[in-house]
Amino acid sequence: MPSPFPGMDPFIEDQEWEDFHSTFNTVIRESLAPGIEPKYIVRVERRVYIEHGLEAEDQVRWADVSVLWSGSDAPVAVASPATVNTSLVPVECLLPDPQERRETYLVIRELPSMEIVTVIETLSPANKRASSDGREQYLAKRQEILQSRTNLVVLDLLRGGKRLPVVGMPPGDYFAIVSRGHRRPRTDVFHWTLRQSLPTIAIPLKQGEPEVPLDLQQIFTTVYDRARYQLSLNYTGKPGVPLSEADAKWMLALPITATER
Repeated sequence: MPSPFPGMDPFIEDQEWEDFHSTFNTVIRESLAPGIEPKYIVRVERRVYIEHGLEAEDQVRWADVSVLWSGSDAPVAVASPATVNTSLVPVECLLPDPQERRETYLVIRELPSMEIVTVIETLSPANKRASSDGREQYLAKRQEILQSRTNLVVLDLLRGGKRLPVVGMPPGDYFAIVSRGHRRPRTDVFHWTLRQSLPTIAIPLKQGEPEVPLDLQQIFTTVYDRARYQLSLNYTGKPGVPLSEADAKWMLALPITATER
């Protein structure tokens, strides 16, 4: 059963993102490999980092973090100046809990030298969380790539979070940024909305060589079908990232069954 949305499914963002992220990269590799062999290979690689000091609203997005909620009827210590040293009531809080994050990304290497020619990144929520360790470390890595001749392709399939710094970024819900090493600082930005299908983009290799088409909509459809997200996604509520009023009305006309709604 296909997704009820014509392109990206916004319910994946807050319900199935970790599984989607890793599977999406794997399917991209499977799609690219026949078009770049035997001169190139594409590999899934992993980045590991520690994220500190997550805010409460960020922590609840991760299953391995406990959040303590204190309601409005929680006891409050009220003391006169004469008794302030003896009648204070402690409030139980949380210390920042460092979290290990693992992210996958793709690299295209030339054979037999194994030189990295192109890096393909599918952004994660940590990459877009303002002032987070995940964002700072990702931007540092991105800057390292941008200072080289390596091609960089960035897929932003998350409606939430802070967009990557790009001068002249067009409006949209989703983006694909294709930065060719020999054309920087110029870059191509594909932008589309929730109501549109994902585009086909060109994956650059070495300068002067034919680029490889990558049908992102076909990749998404394969991932959705392979993971059988129709069995796990809860369409009864609203997406985690709020929709505009117009998009919310548009969504009501989609072929989502009454049970799913």
